[in-house]
Amino acid sequence: MNDRGQSTAELALATPLICLLVCGLVQVGVIVRDQIAVQLAAREAARSAAISSDPQTAAALAARQSTTLTPLEVDVSNDAYVVTVVVRYVEHTDVPLIGMFLPDVELTASASMASEPP
Repeated sequence: MNDRGQSTAELALATPLICLLVCGLVQVGVIVRDQIAVQLAAREAARSAAISSDPQTAAALAARQSTTLTPLEVDVSNDAYVVTVVVRYVEHTDVPLIGMFLPDVELTASASMASEPP
């Protein structure tokens, strides 16, 4: 029996699976990076809204300045003592090979801060 070329055939069969796994890991990394950016945007927006006389405008401006992700949806709710900001972003899964099989992911982060007089 001749085993020449067996390892080449096994590598040829395993290479597409390895490529899919690597692309999947890259997509997960992109989503995690963008989730961290959305969390940062929410925190900065809450901080700006807490000290502003116009919390909605201040939060939207701060969220957009803190990250390059667009478009961000910024919602502000405040009462006499606490400002809460919720930031949403839809992550398009566009890494080759994997992106076509995964739906878009909605990333959401919220942050609350004590209201301060402007």
